[in-house]
This record gives sequence, C-alpha cells and structure tokens, in this order.
Amino acid sequence: MFFQVALIAGAPLGRYTQGGQHAGALPTSGRIIAAVSIPILLFMGLAILSKAGFPGLGWPVWTGWVALGVQGLSAVANWITPSKPERAVWGPVTLVLFAMALVVMTA
Repeated sequence: MFFQVALIAGAPLGRYTQGGQHAGALPTSGRIIAAVSIPILLFMGLAILSKAGFPGLGWPVWTGWVALGVQGLSAVANWITPSKPERAVWGPVTLVLFAMALVVMTA
C-alpha cells in the first residue's frame, strides 16, 4: 500500500507498475488506479490475517480464498507484464506473497 501511496503522490515509478507505460510519475488516471488498489490490498491483507487467527478479526473463510485468488492473478499479471522492471521487482514479490497466503489458507 505504501508503494501505491507513493504513486499517488507522484513518485517517478511508472515503469514499475501498470505495465510500465509511463517512465516517470503516473498521469491522473494511473493515480486513480493506484488509489483504488489500496482498499483492495487492505481487504486482502485483513482477510488473510483473519484466517491466520489475528485477534479481533472474524471474517468468513471465503474472504481469504478470494484474497488468495486475487493475489494469484496479481502474480500472473506481474510475471507477464511487458515492463521488464515490473517483472523483475513485482514478479517475485507477488509470487512470494501468494505462497505465504496459500500456506495460511491451507494450514
């Protein structure tokens, strides 16, 4: 989520997101996409934490499976993106996140 906040604030990281279509800061449309992704990422994290038994969270188990599915799609998207920097950074990161979420969901 901090990466998304940096994108919204104008950090010149366009090559590392959204297919790498922008070399510097994202245009307004890209920043809106970054803003929309924040609650999605928050939901995903809380859903997995709930399944892990984090105190105070009692979300239905299906929310964790949805989060796992979205994370899997994110991993695939980051491995097939045309942006080489995005593949190099986010491909491995999203794959590890998927693996960790899978461990929690199947434990």
